[in-house]
Amino acid sequence: MITDSFDNNSKAIINPCQKENAPVVDACIVTFSNIIEKFVLENYKCKQIAQFKFVTGITPIYQINYKGKKFAFYKTYVGAPACVGTIEDTISEIKTNKYIVFGGCGCLNKEISHGKVIIPTEAYRDEGTSYHYAVASDCIEVRNANIVAKFMKENEIPYVKGKTWTTDSFYRETINNFEKHKLDGCISVEMECAGIQAMCNFRNLDFYTFFTSGDLLDAPKWDERHKNGEIKGTQHDSGHFDIALELANYVTN
Repeated sequence: MITDSFDNNSKAIINPCQKENAPVVDACIVTFSNIIEKFVLENYKCKQIAQFKFVTGITPIYQINYKGKKFAFYKTYVGAPACVGTIEDTISEIKTNKYIVFGGCGCLNKEISHGKVIIPTEAYRDEGTSYHYAVASDCIEVRNANIVAKFMKENEIPYVKGKTWTTDSFYRETINNFEKHKLDGCISVEMECAGIQAMCNFRNLDFYTFFTSGDLLDAPKWDERHKNGEIKGTQHDSGHFDIALELANYVTN
């Protein structure tokens, strides 16, 4: 059973091993969006400080200097196994214990304003990755949710807090499962949160996250809630990188 996968009694066959000359940064900011990656490279003074390899190719890690601090930045892959794997890879390449990860989610409650960011407080573990990093349970607490909420409040950024449903299978978000998780208090659905939090707990890393609510599941028919090519208000909105950058500065003060 997948729920029996956590093994804390023997060593992993492969482990990330930090390089002696790995550059030190104050925090690492992670995006899923190729459009945001392009925006950052075009609008900030970035230098590549490291990279890691997947079979799909090389992923560069950049450094941004901001308000006297050094922040790493890179684009990850969608889905808990790949996203968690990239963070594990950065453990070898850079030195930091703080990760700010932001991306899109589906909205499970139509009363949630489209203009608010979502801060997950706990994640329902409907994926496989987290069960290799933490003892089986229905949910995992998102430990730094209150810190992220405090930042949003102090900066007058509209937000809502709530439970998220982390799934491995985008195309198997069935009506019955949607109804079940909404009834259980979930306000969003995404594919990484539970896995990242479990891994960060295991590796003693600090994880800070917020979502941009994109498509709406709580409707008679699935609603993308944006027009073709529209970026503002979606997970590709560069304004959300600005939030992530200020959040990185906030949590490293």
